[in-house]
Amino acid sequence: MSESTKTLCPYCGVGCGLEVSPPAARGQATHRDSQGTPIWKVKGDRAHPSSEGMVCVKGATVSESLSKNRLKAPMMRESLDRPFRRVSWDEALGAIVQRLQTVRFTQGPEAICMYGSGQFQTEDYYIAQKLLKGCLGTNNFDANSRLCMSSAVAGYIQSFGSDGPPPCYDDLEKTDCAFLIGTNTAECHPIVFNRLRKHHKRNKHVKLIVVDPRRTSTAETADLHLAIKPGTDIDLLNGIAHLLLKAGDLNTLFIDECTSGFAQYAQILEHYPPEMVADRCGIAIEDLETAARYWGESDRVLSLWSMGMNQSSEGTAKVRTLINLHLMTAQIGRPGAGPFSLTGQPNAMGGREAGGLANLLPGYRLVKNAEHRREIEQFWGVPPGRIAPEVGRTAWEMITGLETGEVGVLWIAATNPAVSMPDLERTKAALRRSPFTIYQDAYYPTETAEFAHVILPAAQWSEKTGVMTNSERTVTLCPAFRRPPGQARPDWEIFAEVGRRLGFREQFPFANSAEVYAEFVRVTRDRVCDMTGISHARLLEQGPIQWPCPLEETEIANPPNLKRLYSDWRFPTPDGRARFAAYHSKGLAEPPNPDYPFVLTTGRLYGHWHTQTRTGRIEKTTKMHPNPFIEIHPRHAAQLGIADGEMVEVRSRRGHARFPAKITRAIAPGTVFVPMHWGALWADNAEANALTHPHACPDSGQPELKACAVALAKVTDANQTVATEVTLPVPALTS
Repeated sequence: MSESTKTLCPYCGVGCGLEVSPPAARGQATHRDSQGTPIWKVKGDRAHPSSEGMVCVKGATVSESLSKNRLKAPMMRESLDRPFRRVSWDEALGAIVQRLQTVRFTQGPEAICMYGSGQFQTEDYYIAQKLLKGCLGTNNFDANSRLCMSSAVAGYIQSFGSDGPPPCYDDLEKTDCAFLIGTNTAECHPIVFNRLRKHHKRNKHVKLIVVDPRRTSTAETADLHLAIKPGTDIDLLNGIAHLLLKAGDLNTLFIDECTSGFAQYAQILEHYPPEMVADRCGIAIEDLETAARYWGESDRVLSLWSMGMNQSSEGTAKVRTLINLHLMTAQIGRPGAGPFSLTGQPNAMGGREAGGLANLLPGYRLVKNAEHRREIEQFWGVPPGRIAPEVGRTAWEMITGLETGEVGVLWIAATNPAVSMPDLERTKAALRRSPFTIYQDAYYPTETAEFAHVILPAAQWSEKTGVMTNSERTVTLCPAFRRPPGQARPDWEIFAEVGRRLGFREQFPFANSAEVYAEFVRVTRDRVCDMTGISHARLLEQGPIQWPCPLEETEIANPPNLKRLYSDWRFPTPDGRARFAAYHSKGLAEPPNPDYPFVLTTGRLYGHWHTQTRTGRIEKTTKMHPNPFIEIHPRHAAQLGIADGEMVEVRSRRGHARFPAKITRAIAPGTVFVPMHWGALWADNAEANALTHPHACPDSGQPELKACAVALAKVTDANQTVATEVTLPVPALTS
């Protein structure tokens, strides 16, 4: 085989197009890694509308991991203290079906849980929903989007009536004011940042505002960097709105005709004068006023956010408060304007479309909506009432369900909760209590494999055909271009086979993923995410397509990358109006105190991806970021007697970890930063989530992974630490 394959990068939600070629080509030396293993050649796809040929280091090196440490056959064991033994697929699936049936008819379907992943293709997500929610009657399917994007989902639904980012990537080159909050875009979504940065450099009138407690590589390029204290996002946003209202920088016609709830919102804003907001946020009044002036004077404001907003105990409130700014200035539905959440996982958007959270059903429907349940039951051919009316367990509620014995089966697929979940020691203890855990992944070992009773080998990107949807709603086909290793199978095929063995043969007749996708798009008809005009065949012939794309639309009527939602300023709410939300700031769920005087924030690095299941096996990325670290401001390093590179022990109410110090003024005083990529396989005692807490947003269920209170101490040797008292002003973050 010598032809190249066009596909999509399987890392972040930017959704960059890739062109992949075989290791060997006529007249050329075989492309190999440093160990001599042939590897596929990867370059950016210039024809892909989202990335225009650009690719970051992760995408460029992704093929180097495809053959390393792969899980090639099913394995089982009777208990966690026994070794795994290799088994056939028939034996493994038989054991799974038997356990599912036993739990279903003894504890009830609500005792069955599945925790999935934005690494799934849409076909995987859809079949999992059909199996659990439609056939088994449990809504206990959640995904790592719960830890990543669920506050954005809840914010969009509550403000607009539906999930779905209104802008598209073309707006990056059309905006005259980009407002980035809670996102280190340069490292976490680098190709999006590259497009925005080029536009910013070419057009001197374009303003770039970055809100982040750290002076990240994103913040270094900003016209205005607001290094607010963690937990004061709502204070800042309400403070900007206060100034906009005072200056008359609002669109009264849009507010009157297209929104509801503005009067209550305006009353809230009276409590956020600039003096108070600046003091609470730890910024200068002049900077607050500049931010409001930039927003108010701009014709096209584009806001971008990610984990720094979503991963919060008031994440939905933060998202809606940001959307409020767009509503009061009518900065939505127009080129260069709108609130744009940057998705973390490559197909988190596809998962949301397919109903891949415990509160969702396919086609942007809601579990709590009786009509939505009826529509899906009828479509799937299951009895009325089969879909439970209650929202299923969130990811964290699955952990607490293991603690109480209410969860009888936990099926984990394509994710690594033994590193990514908050309060990690508690998480691990709960996983050890699980009576039956199925773990489905492409790699072995992983940290989560330690807690599994059955391990299933999954085909990953490059080895199965399916679609993914990126942050701007662009759908791309990812064809298989190599064989799965050993006995690995696509995730959707595994779910479908279990469904058939459970007796639901009519629900799972699919011969290939194209048939799965063809059924899925039918359930999106007349929804905001209408994709009935998209098929595998059309994507293969025409390339990526952005939704909405109804069946009636032609290619000309649906030019890729140009559609924005709500361009008519009508919203999918009962009255057609977008909704303002009035929130006071509550601050951090766990503010600092004299015993734990620092705020720890966590995040990602450019070269690594989540828990390193893939990037930890790639030589170039591990050389870029060989070790974890903790960023400490020089003032506090001096107080603690810590020199650059010396080991620091970090303690929270839940656990402890150790990191070499990186002393830098890029971190705000009172705040420290740790990257979240290192689990037990990659470093000793350096798990960021051993420190974090599970307090979550009441609307989205998303934990506050971005902030917890910690204490620091210098490590003098392998067994001792030197505790030095550091007195910090404890900010008042509640109102």
